[in-house]
Amino acid sequence: MNRPNKAAKDPAARDLETWRALWPSEKPEQSVPLLKALHVLTREGTLNADSRRKLTQVLHLTQMLRPALADLMKDDASPILADVGAGKSYLGFILYDLIFGPAGRGSVVGIETREQLVASSRDLAAASHFDRMSFIAAPIAEATLPGGKADMVTALHACDTATDDAIRFALRHDAKVIALVPCCQAEVARLLEGQSGPLRQLWRHPIQRREFGAHVTNVIRGLVLEAHGYKVRVTEFTGLEHTMKNELILAERHQRSNAQARGELNRLIDQLGITPALLDVMPA
Repeated sequence: MNRPNKAAKDPAARDLETWRALWPSEKPEQSVPLLKALHVLTREGTLNADSRRKLTQVLHLTQMLRPALADLMKDDASPILADVGAGKSYLGFILYDLIFGPAGRGSVVGIETREQLVASSRDLAAASHFDRMSFIAAPIAEATLPGGKADMVTALHACDTATDDAIRFALRHDAKVIALVPCCQAEVARLLEGQSGPLRQLWRHPIQRREFGAHVTNVIRGLVLEAHGYKVRVTEFTGLEHTMKNELILAERHQRSNAQARGELNRLIDQLGITPALLDVMPA
């Protein structure tokens, strides 16, 4: 007969240990009120399946951004990170809690169009004493930072052309680093419908057109950034068990322009016979 193991921890205790193991902080208990307010932890301090996926994604992205943020802080006394399409600002709050707060410098600006989310984020930043964290209620396409500069721009799961708006925002704010994790994207698939030519078999069926269109969208985004002088790395964001939208585009400014990348972009566009709206950032 199997007897209960009295020494076994209850699920709440195991969950608490899980997030503490994930949380890269010397004093993880200091972050408990923040994570509860963000609904990453329950009121009892535990994790559910959804919050575990969310936390894993944001922590993984935080770790991937650490080297670039460290370089920015070496070069600038007060670097500015703009998190666009911020939603509830999970990424911005966690970056501030783990990096900007302990560093004692730099600022985080969340940009979100929904006034209610901006108001709740402002309240949480004030309650958390995150004095160098602020929020702007505006569409990405219309938002402008004071001074017109941002050192790093992030966009986590901005849907469809919102990721393109993030690229436009980053370019007009002369961002040194851009980190994009695109979500659903449909513009290119719509443009491909009805297109003929030797490559048509790649998108003839609707399901393949959606997948091919999403892939081409991110290829074009990478080439646009390279043409603007960024060194672009495209890699897996996190495990597929945590999210199906799993592509990270990380771009770091190295020069002002790249004629070779511009040529590759032009050839691709000619072969596909489409003109995505993002090409409006390319000089004539």
